[in-house]
Amino acid sequence: MQSRTQTLAPALTLFPTLKPPHKTLTFHQTLVLILTFFAYASFHASRKPPSIVKSVLGPEIQSNSTRIRSDSGWAPFDGPQGTHRLGELDLAFLSSYSIGMYFAGHVGDRIDLRLFLVFGMMGSGAFTIVLGLGYWLKVHLLWFFVGVQVVCGLFQSIGWPCVVAVVGNWFGKEKRGLIMGVWNSHTSVGNVIGSVVASGVLEFGWGWSFVLPGVLVIVVGMVVFMFLVVSPEDLGLGLELESPAMEIELKVDSERLESEEAGLLERERSDTLNAIGFLEAWRLPGVAPFAFCLFFSKLVAYTFLYWLPFYIRHTAVAGVHLSHKASGILSTIFDIGGVFGGILAGYISDMIDARAVTSILFLLLSIPALIFYRLYGSLSMFANIGLMFLSGLLVNGPYSLITTAVATDLGTQSSVRGNSRALATVTAIIDGTGSVGAALGPLLAGYISTRGWNSVFFMLILATFCASLFLIRVARTEIKGRLNDGKWFWNSISSN
Repeated sequence: MQSRTQTLAPALTLFPTLKPPHKTLTFHQTLVLILTFFAYASFHASRKPPSIVKSVLGPEIQSNSTRIRSDSGWAPFDGPQGTHRLGELDLAFLSSYSIGMYFAGHVGDRIDLRLFLVFGMMGSGAFTIVLGLGYWLKVHLLWFFVGVQVVCGLFQSIGWPCVVAVVGNWFGKEKRGLIMGVWNSHTSVGNVIGSVVASGVLEFGWGWSFVLPGVLVIVVGMVVFMFLVVSPEDLGLGLELESPAMEIELKVDSERLESEEAGLLERERSDTLNAIGFLEAWRLPGVAPFAFCLFFSKLVAYTFLYWLPFYIRHTAVAGVHLSHKASGILSTIFDIGGVFGGILAGYISDMIDARAVTSILFLLLSIPALIFYRLYGSLSMFANIGLMFLSGLLVNGPYSLITTAVATDLGTQSSVRGNSRALATVTAIIDGTGSVGAALGPLLAGYISTRGWNSVFFMLILATFCASLFLIRVARTEIKGRLNDGKWFWNSISSN
């Protein structure tokens, strides 16, 4: 197998005091979390503008025989099939993103992750800016928008496998769900930043809504290039076990987990540098169920990501239709709920030591939350904000958990013998499969919304239910394992 070489970040060469023994392992772990957090937040900030400008580009909508838009849209999205074209534009980006994800993870296991991540950030920023230039260049060709989105999706697909692999290199299993729940709030934070920036400059022309987030990705990419260290080994550091007792416990757990179907979740230290094969990674325990669960979970999350501002703009709240800017800013409540959802899901999954059980709990609770938001969200601004926050918390909780803690657990489980090189591949498989659902959801919403938003919400509820079905078998294995181990407190109480 081909070995992967890493180059030391330039800042550590320029400033030797950033190296050990001047700086500790904890310092570098914190630095990695901060750098990867803002790296992926910037990716999502540049991914958010299409949802903000939809109501400006799209066709005029009528409600109760009254026009709620005074502008005429932007060709080729302003005609009767405008919402279809907007959905197809989302499909172009997300399809290339999902396809690129599989290859990006495979490549990321074999080359310098820092340089590969920066390459993705620079390309994403550049093509986001190019998309915005269509405003000043008066471009009205569908192939231009589709082509730019396809290339941008390929560059964006590089980001996720890289950042998850880097974080996985620096952190062990202990409280991984909570750590990654907090860290994964970068998705929602990036969405909020992108929404606020894109909405704030929308009145000056929709091109600015793309240019500013594109510049942001490039600037953050430069910082990542200068400071990111891919793994502790690059600095001569190691993730040491806390005690001999813990080492014995890990060894026993590894032997048990190796024979379990849903055996998640311990990382062993190893000097192995061989990358795992694509098909081999698919066969790892737990990868396929979580991948297909994420397919449906991400379908729901990305439908909200790309269509929520449009939905708010064209749904009266307390009898009043909000402006483009107000709709975009209000939609950030869903992402703020997502921040708390990711952290809460990570904390609960650590507490009960059951990722699948936690995911199913959130998924099933999100079904009534979506129903209530559709039925009662338009009654008042208070109801809209409260129900949107709750929906974001429950929808993004399992999505956040699966794409971070679960993917890292599966990529570092005992069946790959502590081979952290498998992590980017496993992450790419799980999130790449989820991204296929992410591509399908916004496309379907573009078509189904012409029949009414009740149909769109029915699709979202059905997808949420399907997501929970894929985890039932894994959850059952988790429950049996925890009860047999006596790890759940009620089991301990009943045995006394």
